Amino acid sequence: MHTRPHKALFRLLRRLSDGHFHSGQALADEFGLSRSSIFNILAQAESAGMTIHAVRGRGYRMPEPVEWLDGAVVAQYLGALAGHFTLHMLDSIDSTNTALMAAALGGAADGTLFCAEHQYTGRGRRGRPWHSVVGGSLTFSVLWRFDTGLQSLAGLSLVVGLAIARALNRHGRYPVRLKWPNDLLVDYRKLAGILVEVQGDMNGPAFAVAGVGLNVRLSETQRDAVDQAVVDLAEMEVTAGRNQLLADCLLELHAALQVFRQHGFAALREDWLSLDAYAGRAVALVLPDSRSVQGVACGVDETGAFLLRDRQSTLRSYNGGEISLRLDGAR
Repeated sequence: MHTRPHKALFRLLRRLSDGHFHSGQALADEFGLSRSSIFNILAQAESAGMTIHAVRGRGYRMPEPVEWLDGAVVAQYLGALAGHFTLHMLDSIDSTNTALMAAALGGAADGTLFCAEHQYTGRGRRGRPWHSVVGGSLTFSVLWRFDTGLQSLAGLSLVVGLAIARALNRHGRYPVRLKWPNDLLVDYRKLAGILVEVQGDMNGPAFAVAGVGLNVRLSETQRDAVDQAVVDLAEMEVTAGRNQLLADCLLELHAALQVFRQHGFAALREDWLSLDAYAGRAVALVLPDSRSVQGVACGVDETGAFLLRDRQSTLRSYNGGEISLRLDGAR
């Protein structure tokens, strides 16, 4: 669903997620809509990848219970750190990053969070669409403000990846690893992606919006819509709910950001390298001009730049969000 959903959709979905059947007439009466409107609105849910059971004579229901995002529950899990964040839990938005960038320009405070059940124009790195699944994704963006200028933000996307990996590794038996510059992988399949956007002065006030998209539970259809191998938390047998996972991500982000603000990426580099999925592997880097460079991945330097030992055994560093990394021989 790549259009703005009907404003009653999420109230309807919350009603249907109690596991019981609700007749079209009962829903129409409750929501002050016609039965055909109910039918059409629920068709939007199907196009967003949600399964709705419709049984003649019984009505509609959702087959799987959904733990809906709830700011009060997240704040409870955050405990003493809840005051560091301003939580905005949204049903549907174009893109949490786009909306939070606009809010930042309007003066939103450090620690502002936008988290959405559904994005209709979610964005990944290099302009790709990011597929979010209602009830099956965790999609959020956090705003941080810095007085030290854009030049102090080198390596921030790696710090975000490290923090999210730490949060997820509390819960799973399958280790989450990192792919430079901003993917989280399990067995070389993508579990989450990160998009960091920055704005401000080179040496003065600046801000960063870090967007995270995490696969919680994807259907076969949803997996097929993605142009790469993916994995979700359900397959990893992670049972923690989305509100707890979000809180854990925010706690780890807060801890990592405190180190980063004081000491830069260099202080977190060893931790990042310990989770590097590509270290020592033969890789190909596709550069912005479409040239491809082969070599052996040698981790990252103190600024977060990717280190590649080329075929002449020269160690070179590469930086920039437009570079694509893959295992050599993989397409």
